[in-house]
Amino acid sequence: MSIAAPSIGTARGGSAPRLARWRSLGLLGRVAAVVAAGAAVIAVFGPLVAPYEPDSPDITKIWAGREGGHLLGYDATGRDVLSRLFDGARTAMLGPLLVVAISVTIGVLIAVVAAWRGGRIDSLVGAGLDVAFAFPGILIAILVAAVFGAGITAAVVALSFAYTPYIARVVRGVAMQERAKPYIAALEVQGIPVVAICRRHLVPNIRGVIVAQATTLFGYAMVDLAAISFIGLGVQPPQADWGAMVNENLGGIVQGHPWPAALSGACLVIVVVSFNVLGERLMRDAEGSR
Repeated sequence: MSIAAPSIGTARGGSAPRLARWRSLGLLGRVAAVVAAGAAVIAVFGPLVAPYEPDSPDITKIWAGREGGHLLGYDATGRDVLSRLFDGARTAMLGPLLVVAISVTIGVLIAVVAAWRGGRIDSLVGAGLDVAFAFPGILIAILVAAVFGAGITAAVVALSFAYTPYIARVVRGVAMQERAKPYIAALEVQGIPVVAICRRHLVPNIRGVIVAQATTLFGYAMVDLAAISFIGLGVQPPQADWGAMVNENLGGIVQGHPWPAALSGACLVIVVVSFNVLGERLMRDAEGSR
């Protein structure tokens, strides 16, 4: 006799459950989801529809206001602000996406192995995670950039490994709860390989928590990468990036032209807050469904 394991994909499929999950986010969560989705669309298509070349300066237009088709004016080097905001969205969101992809992949793997094996393996993993928490992610990224040179690649790699313990700790807890459920024991009795059980049943049934953690982690990674670019160790000029744009236009604040810096900073704040709110709502729903 075969015992079927519960599966989120089959239990929650269909348009009606998806609509119910959408409504469960609440008004604030739905607004955050729309903003996050809009930012993703801008990151993908923004550079293609930017009205002007984002890296083309005009020294005669430094700090110039809105004129012609330049809806947001010019920055500190005479470049179109709107075009740079569009172009910078791709850089600002691609880095966090890579950080999340790497850290979630490694973190989930570590968490599932620890939860499945238990005992000494779980104790060693737990001790290792406790040690890893002692090192702030942004500090590691700054040190790596200082050693290997400025650039987004070094920062992404450093933050990926720095964020892995965060996702691993949360997923380890829910994976241990899932591991103890009767259907897992039933699948083992049937002789189904461990890898197949984890891949087809255990991980899919905790993916709500994984998605929620990844969403929140995206916002944190975005802040850290923007900070690294702000101090000049991340994205390098003339490449547009929201964090770097704040630094490039700081002089305008004291010279009476605050908008270039303020707009790029506002874009960061709005998108980061949206991902954090969305992640919190997704985590609430994931915990409520368990």
